[in-house]
Amino acid sequence: MIRIRHTDESPHEAHEINVTPFIDVMLVLLIIFMVTAPLTTVNVPVDLPSSTEKPTPRPDNPVFLTVKADHSLALGEDDIASDALAATLETATKGNKDERIFLRADKTVDYGTLMGVMDKLRAAGYLKVALVNLQGQEEGAAAGAVAVPSGAAVAPAPGGTP
Repeated sequence: MIRIRHTDESPHEAHEINVTPFIDVMLVLLIIFMVTAPLTTVNVPVDLPSSTEKPTPRPDNPVFLTVKADHSLALGEDDIASDALAATLETATKGNKDERIFLRADKTVDYGTLMGVMDKLRAAGYLKVALVNLQGQEEGAAAGAVAVPSGAAVAPAPGGTP
C-alpha cells in the first residue's frame, strides 16, 4: 500500500537560533578574562630619581605675587587688594603682558584660592605664570621660610610658555 504524504505531516523545523553554544563560549571567555585581568595590572615599586638640574636663574627685576596664609595678596613687599590686582600688575610690569609673573603661595592656601588668583592673572592678560617653590629643603625646614632664596626653583604653570 502506498501512502501519500501531505505537506502537513512533515516534521517541523525550528527556525530559531540555538543560543546555547553562544552562551557557553561567552561564559568561557568571561572566566578567562576574570582570571587574566589581575595579572595584567602593573604593581612594580619604583624609586623615581630626583632632578639634579640647576634652577632657572632669577631675572633682574622679578615680579613676585604672593598669596598669604590669610588669602590676602602681596605684590613684591606691598599688600594689595584682590580687586586692584590687574591695575597694580599693569604698573609693576609697565604694561608688558609678556613678562613672567612669579606666583608664590603659603602651604596652607587651598587649591581653589590659588586657582582663583591664577584666573585673575589670566583675565588681566598675564599668561606667563611661574610657580615658585623652595628647593633642597626638608618639609619642616621650609615652614618658617618667608622669602624665596635666589636659588628658588621655578616651574611654568600650565598654559604658560616657559
